[in-house]
Amino acid sequence: MKIKVLLAALLIWNLCTSAFGFNNASANNTMRIGLKRRNLDIHSMKAARIYSKHHHKGSNMNLGALRDEIVYVKNYMDVQYFAEIGIGSPPQHFAVVFDTASSNLWVPSSKCIFSIACYLRSKYRSRLSTTYTKLGNPSKIPFGTRSVRGLFSQDNVKVGSSVINQQVFTEVTREEFFTFLSARYDGVLGLGFQDVAAERVTPVWYNMLLQRIVTQPIFSLWLNRDPKSRLGGEILFGGVDSTHFRGQHTYVPVAQNGYWEIEIGDVVIGNNSTGLCKGGCPAIVDTGTSFLAGPTTILTQINHAIGAEGFVSMECKTVFSNYGNMIWENLVSGLQPERICHRIGICTRNGTFDVSHVEEKMVARSSKLEKLPNDESGLCSFCEMTVFWMQVELRKETTKEKAFEYVNQLCEKLPDPRGKSYINCDVFSLPHITITIGNKPFPLSPDQYVIRVEDNHDTRCLSGFTALDVHPRRPLWVLGDVFLRAYHTIFDFGNLQVGFAESA
Repeated sequence: MKIKVLLAALLIWNLCTSAFGFNNASANNTMRIGLKRRNLDIHSMKAARIYSKHHHKGSNMNLGALRDEIVYVKNYMDVQYFAEIGIGSPPQHFAVVFDTASSNLWVPSSKCIFSIACYLRSKYRSRLSTTYTKLGNPSKIPFGTRSVRGLFSQDNVKVGSSVINQQVFTEVTREEFFTFLSARYDGVLGLGFQDVAAERVTPVWYNMLLQRIVTQPIFSLWLNRDPKSRLGGEILFGGVDSTHFRGQHTYVPVAQNGYWEIEIGDVVIGNNSTGLCKGGCPAIVDTGTSFLAGPTTILTQINHAIGAEGFVSMECKTVFSNYGNMIWENLVSGLQPERICHRIGICTRNGTFDVSHVEEKMVARSSKLEKLPNDESGLCSFCEMTVFWMQVELRKETTKEKAFEYVNQLCEKLPDPRGKSYINCDVFSLPHITITIGNKPFPLSPDQYVIRVEDNHDTRCLSGFTALDVHPRRPLWVLGDVFLRAYHTIFDFGNLQVGFAESA
């Protein structure tokens, strides 16, 4: 509703200014922001985490209710692109991440005196600004598994050559030491929707439109694929640079839940369908992470196909060894796949696929905090993944022997949630990974999804895919920089859609 009110106000303003004949001078107002790029290293990449949580009220966990309760957060450790902004008069300068998966602007405050991390980066000093307005109400912004805390303030914000007047932002007064110690940025400028902003404050992007700094309600992103270039990329507010893409953009609508979330279709490895998203899966377009994230069920198949190191799961192998034949027989007989694990007695619930417990189990095991028990929830999750993998092989008319060999191999390629998967830097023999968007294929070549990082004066390669499990009935994907480097992206706020075209 707030989006519709804002767009209606902009439309009325355009009509009024056109009627009085002074609209043409600002009709093409745009703001171009050059992005800087930092080199990624092993430490930051392995420390990077993205998280999604779901909440439900009452006992009726229908899909519609669940859709409104997804919370997506991350720790920004793998951020590669940032730009400088100014806050206050005269401007105080900060390096910030332009993040489409969050909506608040926040930077460290001079009042942050008990967090060591605050002393390692630029801090906002309200007493030095002649345009500062004290608000003082507390602010809490989700960050990784925790949050950053501070106070809301109001001041002028300079982005590029333009100034947004009296923007509400957060002065962070407490930062987690280990989270921020190695961060190479000061704060975050969210480009998401007001619905997910802390305390529903008006985001910077909204105020750019309301204050007529830009006139067209769109912004576009181009990330430079040349690692030797000094220019990391560009964000163009209010327009599109045709020199940054080839062909036409494919547009898909934005889901109404606060994020730049779209629907993707099937994910294809080489020429083989993975199957899970043929009926559609949600995907958040996120400029604030390097990775392309997806459900463990599919990421395991990708790991296997590209030769990435995986996590060997004895629980997965146990389920497969003890129940593989029963699962196969039930699938061949035509029993609904989602009911098989309940029927054979592994799952107490009925009719859902659930891999959400897998990550919890692997985290506990990899951190050596506890010995994993063979509890029902963990075995049920592995059972349901085994059912899905066998179902995919049956559709390809694979023999039972080959299907069993494949599933056994997948049990050794589960993505490790506490680290990233190493991969051979010789990428020429690897398959393309294709994501279907708007019924059109968007392939990623091996050179595009393999991330090269520095490690003690040597270059190592990591898979650009990472696991993210939210809920069995809503497998969420995140299209981060791995995808956005390959495809120029238009965020069309006016029509609530996102467009992709091949980057130039």
